[in-house]
Amino acid sequence: MKKLNLDNIANTKADKSRLTQGLFTSRTEEWETPEYVFLALKKEFDFQIDVCATSENAKCKVFFDKSVDGLKREWSPFRCWMNPPYGRDIARWMKKAFTESQRGALVVCLIPSRTDTRWWHDWVMKSSEVRFVSGRISFGSSKNSAPFPSCIVIYYPELDNPYKLSVPVIRSVSFDKSKQKMKFLSVYNQENDSFL
Repeated sequence: MKKLNLDNIANTKADKSRLTQGLFTSRTEEWETPEYVFLALKKEFDFQIDVCATSENAKCKVFFDKSVDGLKREWSPFRCWMNPPYGRDIARWMKKAFTESQRGALVVCLIPSRTDTRWWHDWVMKSSEVRFVSGRISFGSSKNSAPFPSCIVIYYPELDNPYKLSVPVIRSVSFDKSKQKMKFLSVYNQENDSFL
């Protein structure tokens, strides 16, 4: 019988831990919105305000930065873009997006797909629509893809919600970087429990 080498197993786990470290830490909270993602969604939603930006990465002429603090401002009745910090405060931003949609704001969010977190179940599951992005996107001017999956979460204003469902509509999308377009890959139809 061959003896198991525990040193190799320990090194493998350590290497794996280093590779996935970015997935589970809040060391890097700010991920600049990729221009191709924003432009594709802007065509659909015609955003008026970036509620969570810096002067260097704001995607709209009107934006809230840290000095203005979007968590303390009213967003309604505007069409809002939100790419929040991906650290521990993301729950506060998602709660704010939901709350402002109840007051009349349209809020479209680019967030990490972290379906195993409490904030996801507390706030994303109250959204109108979730679009899971096929593949990984490249943030800012990076040539490399993010180490985590992303999704687009949409909170329609309560009165304008085209779905009025108790759970979000789930879709799969991909982005064409060169054409700055978004393509729907599938849509879940709840009436007949199938994907279109």
